[in-house]
Amino acid sequence: MSPETDFGFERVAADEKAARVGEVFDRVAERYDLMNDLMSFGLHRAWKWFALQLAHLHPGERVLDVASGSGDLARAIARRVAPEGQVLLTDINTRMLARGRDRLADAGFLPPAVQCDAERLPFRDGSFDCVMVGFGLRNMTRKERALAEMTRVLGHGGRLLVLEFSRVAKPLERAYDYYSFNVLPWLGQRVAGNGEAYRYLAESIRMHPDQASLARMLQDAGLSQVEFFNLTAGVAAVHRGYKA
Repeated sequence: MSPETDFGFERVAADEKAARVGEVFDRVAERYDLMNDLMSFGLHRAWKWFALQLAHLHPGERVLDVASGSGDLARAIARRVAPEGQVLLTDINTRMLARGRDRLADAGFLPPAVQCDAERLPFRDGSFDCVMVGFGLRNMTRKERALAEMTRVLGHGGRLLVLEFSRVAKPLERAYDYYSFNVLPWLGQRVAGNGEAYRYLAESIRMHPDQASLARMLQDAGLSQVEFFNLTAGVAAVHRGYKA
């Protein structure tokens, strides 16, 4: 039997999780960007901007955007590394990858887009100056394997940045829980036609490693100088580490 892993608060066979997550994103792809703005009150844009500042991107660099979704990070990366540099989009979900690729094309960029599992990246060792993953790590089945793969494809001195929902400050927990388990599913049903997808989102955040635990995971993957930065009282956090 396949070992079990979490799918929100549910326990499922590890080899089933990717398909279950894929079904979630298939159902919400068309309203994904609108929901991001509504449920975060637009704050996700500031969080992504801050992660990009920490990435210290330069023209000419080669950057991998893992779980690129609708392409917000990739589009901003492309602007920073142009014209000689390149961003490469990856996602396990066909509809989300196509949406991200199309949005970059509309912005005047035509980056490569590869559908693949982050736990098995189809790139050579040391291929990238920077790897970024925004709000995708918590959906991965074997996070340790995915982090090891992201580290493997970094060149020496390259940096990995993980932007993800995290553990909110304790005084805000009750209000945040109410919002997450009551308002989010209601909003998801009204706007995206799927409240369960956003209930999964709330549950997956609670199952994701906290800030300190994720920092240790980055170190275990082989990264050094690992640090994290809390955003909006820990609602989200950016982790950064370097490959020696």
